[in-house]
Amino acid sequence: MGGRGLAVTLVHACLREDQGGSPTAVLPEVPLSDEQRRRVPALAGTSHAVFVAVHAGRPRGSVVSLRFFTSEGELPACGHGTVAALAFLTGRADDGTFRATIHAGGRVFSGWSVRGTAQVDAAFDPGPVDLREPTAIECDLVLPALGVTSGTLAPGACVASVGRSRLLVPVATRSALAVLGPDFERLRAACDRLGLLGCYVYSVPTAAGVVAARMFAPSIGVEEDIANANSTACLAAHLARRGDSDIAVDMGDSLGSPSTITATARHDASGPLVHVGGAARIERTFRLPLAGP
Repeated sequence: MGGRGLAVTLVHACLREDQGGSPTAVLPEVPLSDEQRRRVPALAGTSHAVFVAVHAGRPRGSVVSLRFFTSEGELPACGHGTVAALAFLTGRADDGTFRATIHAGGRVFSGWSVRGTAQVDAAFDPGPVDLREPTAIECDLVLPALGVTSGTLAPGACVASVGRSRLLVPVATRSALAVLGPDFERLRAACDRLGLLGCYVYSVPTAAGVVAARMFAPSIGVEEDIANANSTACLAAHLARRGDSDIAVDMGDSLGSPSTITATARHDASGPLVHVGGAARIERTFRLPLAGP
């Protein structure tokens, strides 16, 4: 860590037209307790932190381990944190490109990125997405806590997982999504009881695949996420059950930080193959004092 504190790079992940994005703290892996790691997001002014370890390279790319933390604890996966980590690593690459085999939360998957003039374009394969229909009790507990009514709910709710389960909830219009005001105490209790990471509420996709979404996850200390790439990957896999899907999902508008995540899903014999990603910008690097065990 050094006497001057912990080096933290602030990366804005999943930009929309080079604006907004989700501020994410990216740090090289150093010896820290989990309690210290939990304190990093709040001290850095971000919702999430990602710790990056680069291992011996292979002929076709590097091997990278990622650990993700919020103030509530460690997460097995974080999509915009993965985009931020790839941007961070691309910033250190001599030729402005980076490709890696990524280990995170017990999963192994591929990621890649390219540095442009003002930003880095990054994407990854999150691996298999597990999908199932929600139970009646899941809907009965969660939908009222979200403020979603029978008049705004659209068909096609789904429980999806890439590491942890979350409820995908479609609503009929972007305006219905925009006015949602969840009861976060009630929503947290419901998600804790059901073992859900949170709830990803999205508008019905347009013919061009444009979607608006909001991710509510009070159980991990994030009432609303600016950008959520893994849930977007889940949505792409869910929509691909009706055929291949290409989507661009706008998030963060309600928080004043517009973000966009893109995802594609293609079918093969084993199911949908998903790629998800976005643009990122390395904002600055600073030192963070971090005392305690």
